[in-house]
Amino acid sequence: MTKELNTLLTALYVLIDDHVVPPRVGRGRRPELTDSELITLAVAQVLQRFDSERRWIRHIHANAEWRSMFPAMLSQSGYHKRLKAAHPLLCKAILMLATCCPSWFDDLWITDATPVPCGRSRETVKRSDLAGHASYGYCASHSRWYWGLKLYLVCTGDGMPVMWCLANPKLGEREVLATLLEHNHALLRQGQVLLADKGFAGQKFKQLTETMGLELLRPDRRDETYRNGNLGGVRQRIESVNHTLKGQLNLEAHGGRTPAGVFTRVAQRLLAMATAIWHNWTTGLTSKRSLTAYDH
Repeated sequence: MTKELNTLLTALYVLIDDHVVPPRVGRGRRPELTDSELITLAVAQVLQRFDSERRWIRHIHANAEWRSMFPAMLSQSGYHKRLKAAHPLLCKAILMLATCCPSWFDDLWITDATPVPCGRSRETVKRSDLAGHASYGYCASHSRWYWGLKLYLVCTGDGMPVMWCLANPKLGEREVLATLLEHNHALLRQGQVLLADKGFAGQKFKQLTETMGLELLRPDRRDETYRNGNLGGVRQRIESVNHTLKGQLNLEAHGGRTPAGVFTRVAQRLLAMATAIWHNWTTGLTSKRSLTAYDH
């Protein structure tokens, strides 16, 4: 473990314990591993690139430094069950970290949808517990078909997640994003600029965003008159965020086999990215989405 990672996990634990995890009330035995420690462990697992929970637990037990930080470690099955049950806390922690960063007050938010593959064989498709939730979709950027879900993400310019959801890839992108924005209407500010790709074109969707107080900004389609151009330089930001999720945080290797499992593992990766951005803001690092100091 590097000194930078130790500092990040310590700061994250304090923030979560003070502002995210509610105090336990009522009867019952208190768990030896607290929810604050559990969420901190979940972030450390992703930053250390352990896609397998079983390998991650073995690594904790075999490493004296990790054991000293988390002496009350769970078994693999206990860790898995506790983590799935804590998915509301993962989402709450992401939003808490977002509000603690200066980029929360930026006028520009960026949105995009990216595939989350959940199976590669026909047998997996037929037998998976994700049947009815996942489906076949086409990824135009990689010119390939996949079976799984689609991640819709709204983030700030530095990549800090603001709101997100998983949806069936057969659903219309505009309908899903509209539902996501309506569900999180309390986070929207009047005059907020939302940068999207040309797939979110349409008069009805534009009117919907205007009623929410948003200013929709997107590249021009070929059959339209010139308005904004291709916006390639700005659109590259969201592509780099997706690259961080897939390249450094192994989004496509999430290993989820159930709806709750996939949701939890995606939330883990978004929380890990949010934690790194928040800590880099706190320490004054120039590259806000850099994970180099924490992933080895």
